[in-house]
Amino acid sequence: MPLIFVPTPLGNLKDITLRALETLRECELIVAEDTRVARRLLAALGLPSKPLWSYREQNAESATPAILDRARSAAVAVVTDAGMPAISDPGRDLIAAARAAGIAIEVLPGPCAFVCGAVLSAYDLARFSFEGFVPRRRAERERRFRAARAGGTTSVWYESPHRIRATLESLEQIDPAMPLFVGRELTKLHEQHIAGRPADVLAALSNPPLGEFVLVLGAQAAGAGAVPATPPTERELDAEIDRAIERGESAPAIARDLAGRGFGARRDLYARVTSRRR
Repeated sequence: MPLIFVPTPLGNLKDITLRALETLRECELIVAEDTRVARRLLAALGLPSKPLWSYREQNAESATPAILDRARSAAVAVVTDAGMPAISDPGRDLIAAARAAGIAIEVLPGPCAFVCGAVLSAYDLARFSFEGFVPRRRAERERRFRAARAGGTTSVWYESPHRIRATLESLEQIDPAMPLFVGRELTKLHEQHIAGRPADVLAALSNPPLGEFVLVLGAQAAGAGAVPATPPTERELDAEIDRAIERGESAPAIARDLAGRGFGARRDLYARVTSRRR
């Protein structure tokens, strides 16, 4: 029997597919990231109650053997709280374990937040990357953003309401003119689309920010703000600053340009430029 990965609505229950309904109705067991959320979903969709087993990051290793054993003789559906299982949610290791055990796997098509956000952005999607959740630590966050921008393609990220302001401030430090699209609460009652520069998005957010966010960063123009392959030495950084000072550029402009080229955070560069001017 197969192990069936079933995407569930991001918010709007009408986004459930006919195949997903059939699977959830006929399966013998549902494996869920949060059994309480799964139970509410079944009730909202008018589906019969099912045995529910928990499968989440914290218990994945211990829960996997029993899930695979059950899937050998019964149809088992796997769901997460919303969207596609294994996309920034538990599931990838379970698929690998099932394949190693010779258990059939099916993945149903359906709702996925990063795909919706990418399409809504209207940015070039001939090639793009999905980067998952934005790193919590500022230095890692800015490093990842610069690397994604240096790749020359659109990138898509997830962010929580608790960290969205800090993330937008990091993007503004990297490039105040960066093209950015943010989708909030996709498919839900209070869905919101914001496009513009990081400062524009910050100004449009409620205080405090509410809901879940998809961020789409537009591709960096070819040749603009090339990021150094290796971090510059202090001597190299000071040489860049001195050349810009000699050209008569202002301290804010120098800091903004160097930040966009991956030389560091704009506020730190501004302080260094000011010091060099003296």
